[in-house]
Amino acid sequence: MPSSIHPYLNQAGNILKDRIHHIKHHCTALATTLLAHHSSLIAYNHTPPSFHSSPLHSTMQKPSAITATLALSALFLFLLSSTSQAHNITRILDKHPSLTTFNHYLSLTHLATEINRRQTITVLALDNAAMSSLISKGLPIYTIKNVLSLHVLVDYFGSKKLHQITHGTTLASSMFQATGVAAGTSGYVNITNLKGGKVGFGAEDNDGKLNSFYVKSVLEMPYNISVLQISQVLTSAEAEAPTAGPSQLNLTAIISKQGCKAFADLLKASGADFTFETNIDGGLTVFCPTDSVVNAFLPKYKKLTASQKLSLLLYHGVPVYQSLQDLKSNNGLVNTLATDKAKKFDFTVQSDGEVVNLETEVVTAKITGTVIDQEPLVVYKVNKVLQPTELFKATVAPAPKEVDDSAEAPSDDSEDQTADSEKNGVAGLDGGRLVAVVLSFCVGVLLL
Repeated sequence: MPSSIHPYLNQAGNILKDRIHHIKHHCTALATTLLAHHSSLIAYNHTPPSFHSSPLHSTMQKPSAITATLALSALFLFLLSSTSQAHNITRILDKHPSLTTFNHYLSLTHLATEINRRQTITVLALDNAAMSSLISKGLPIYTIKNVLSLHVLVDYFGSKKLHQITHGTTLASSMFQATGVAAGTSGYVNITNLKGGKVGFGAEDNDGKLNSFYVKSVLEMPYNISVLQISQVLTSAEAEAPTAGPSQLNLTAIISKQGCKAFADLLKASGADFTFETNIDGGLTVFCPTDSVVNAFLPKYKKLTASQKLSLLLYHGVPVYQSLQDLKSNNGLVNTLATDKAKKFDFTVQSDGEVVNLETEVVTAKITGTVIDQEPLVVYKVNKVLQPTELFKATVAPAPKEVDDSAEAPSDDSEDQTADSEKNGVAGLDGGRLVAVVLSFCVGVLLL
């Protein structure tokens, strides 16, 4: 395995170990509760029917299925809360006067919004003196954004984890790397444990020099956000390179270099590129079919009129900046650059875990990668050309299968059994099976 892959695996492994450790304790407690519940249920079910109607029945009430259901709900609520605790970096830093300049520039560059969207993040905060040295360089605001995004790690590092790094050193991906602007691995930060309890930080493109050091922990919310103060700005020639503002970005040039040259050529040939680029300043999300996808679609594309071709291309742009997290959490219909009064030209965003699909009633495309994410512009790769119903026939859903009336009706015995099952808990999932499902989950976690 190439050595360059190791940092990625270590980073993913560290996150997973932290999450599992956090969950194990709660699974142990839940398993104990459910076993007690199940034992009571078995004891109840093995008493004779006559006993249930006796005076002694009042002293031995049947455990409710709701007990197990509530316990299961509690587990899922915990798992959800462990990964989705809301945080607001602006409010966090507001409590620390020595970090006001850093806080101001996070808001000015819109990095604060992106930090608040993410669920696992570490912010390497700079005090006012360190920020003064950065501002004195006279860098454009978009370049300052790149420099500060290098100080936002897309992994969780609390103070304890920081001093217990596997093998004493690791590479952590930053938001600068995630934007797609950083070349190669220049958006990675080297974190190394040093003699005397020190922890050094250095940009990967800084010739291995660790020019900044851990000062203190400002705030930790395991395993969502950690704010750590470091001594000075991370030095990176790549991050400090001149950066074009949104209106100066050449969209077709950017996507051509990232596997979407065929789509870029269509934009330029149709004149659609002008509409895309004039929408960047106000916010723009672009869904770019890759070269192989576009080339396979060309025979169908060539049959369209010039007006239809323009509408099809504009259909791949949404006049709002939508991060991947936005798309995952805000499903539903979205209008596009092609939307015009009665001509809807919309599609549905539908997420399933980490997968985001775009459904047009003609095709369902999947987001396969990010070309660039630099607010107010974000470009995603998709695995199909989006085809609107205004230009193409909708896919007809298969007719539902007819019910076979000749099928044997359930016997009276089975109806009685169903009724009994419903009395004892949720139909089709009795207490025993519910406990077994939850315990299987917990045992699986505890064995990790």
